[in-house]
Amino acid sequence: MTRFDEVTDALALPRLVRLTDNLVAASFTLMKLVPARHILRTAAARGDIGPGTVVVETTSGTFGLALAMQTALMCRDLVLVSDPVVDAALRRRLVDLGARVEIVAEPDPVGGIQGARLRRLAEVREEYPDTFCPEQYSNPENPRSYAVVAEHLTRSLGQVDCVIGPVGSGGSMCGTVRALRESTPHTAAVGVDTHGSVLFGQPDRPRGLRGVGNSLVPANLDHAVFDEVHWCDAAAAYAATRALHRDHALFQGPTSGAAYLAARWWADRNPEAQCVVMLPDEGYRYQDTVFDDAWLSARELLEPMPAGPVDVDAPASAADGWNRFAWGRRTLADATEEDRVAVR
Repeated sequence: MTRFDEVTDALALPRLVRLTDNLVAASFTLMKLVPARHILRTAAARGDIGPGTVVVETTSGTFGLALAMQTALMCRDLVLVSDPVVDAALRRRLVDLGARVEIVAEPDPVGGIQGARLRRLAEVREEYPDTFCPEQYSNPENPRSYAVVAEHLTRSLGQVDCVIGPVGSGGSMCGTVRALRESTPHTAAVGVDTHGSVLFGQPDRPRGLRGVGNSLVPANLDHAVFDEVHWCDAAAAYAATRALHRDHALFQGPTSGAAYLAARWWADRNPEAQCVVMLPDEGYRYQDTVFDDAWLSARELLEPMPAGPVDVDAPASAADGWNRFAWGRRTLADATEEDRVAVR
């Protein structure tokens, strides 16, 4: 048995579960613990977090939970700026861990709700004489923290030929794949996004699937890492989440379902490749939504899992449903320029 000094150490690395002959699930209890604990511990070691420092951040998801867990263990105050999509169960847990949660209700004309949250974050920092912001979207320690995940995969599985996972801040996919490519440059990266997210060149619009995608392009997202990008809508992601539970008894959230949707398809078509799918968090927050047939039916989201994606020749051509684009390790500027050429 392994003894851990803190619960965040015990929960940080994923369980590796073989789903098929060539597809392994990296199943996290809470993936955001990887960057949260690394960023806070690194900052404390550098002297950026002292006894009276207040940690502040903007998040509507599990990065906030990871910060709340680590700051509670470090005995530091935490202020989180979020928006109305943060679910009630998560908010209760954040408050119980000692966090102050600020809710921003109205989006900014430019930057949307994410821009409004960043503006409020700056205002909160003015309230305290000493603050530290982890800045998950731009802090290079975010992707750098995932070197331990890459080491865990290599030590346990040997060569990894492809990593498939959801993209939000860019940290997990970019950090894990870059670390793997130090020894296996051929390792493919398949990013999973959702419609209405600007991350890979789609126009910003309301997103039905939360926990993946963004209204702003974060600095930590290195587009040149990715070989393929898949976009899927909420119905497809929810169906895949339920299939992952039904077929493999893995009880994960809908971002995990979105990743599984693309991973199963990619692994089937590349039987000689050793594939890993990143499953970011567990499904307990979604028992009354994604795992409730009545809730899905009332929103016309109870649909079968689609058989495969529709290939598109440009990001802007991706429509509702499940789409796939051969990104080809290009920058966003290069990919969107080819997008404009294709439209012309």
